[in-house]
Amino acid sequence: MNAAHWSGELALATAAMFAGAAFYINFAEQHARLQLDVRALLVEWKPSYIRGFIMQSSLAIISCVFGLMAFVFGYDWRWLLGAALIIANWPFTLFIIMPTNKLLQATAPDEADDVTRGLIEQWGRLHAVRTALGFAATIAYLWAMT
Repeated sequence: MNAAHWSGELALATAAMFAGAAFYINFAEQHARLQLDVRALLVEWKPSYIRGFIMQSSLAIISCVFGLMAFVFGYDWRWLLGAALIIANWPFTLFIIMPTNKLLQATAPDEADDVTRGLIEQWGRLHAVRTALGFAATIAYLWAMT
């Protein structure tokens, strides 16, 4: 097995893990979370966000690195496309989602209100973009493997 192949497989696997986790967060966890009262909603969101951030940011970086390695070893632009799509989660999170995250992190559970619920609903919509980027990267990597 050559270096382009094994690095591509690892890029694909980590992008698929990212996409699967993001999908779960959007379509299972977020849906269940929104059934809670606003205080419990915020209390549940805060540690979930921190754990998800650590896992998903790591997977995005690892997948990007392996995608870049597959590109360097195989010189197929589709690996570069997949790497760009998965790492696009970083600037999207830092510049688009982070203001919402900071507002939610700064809100004490006892101060949670309808605005807090709206922010968590907005967070879910923004996180759906991360899910789409994860699936797009996975598809690009699958395409590169063919």
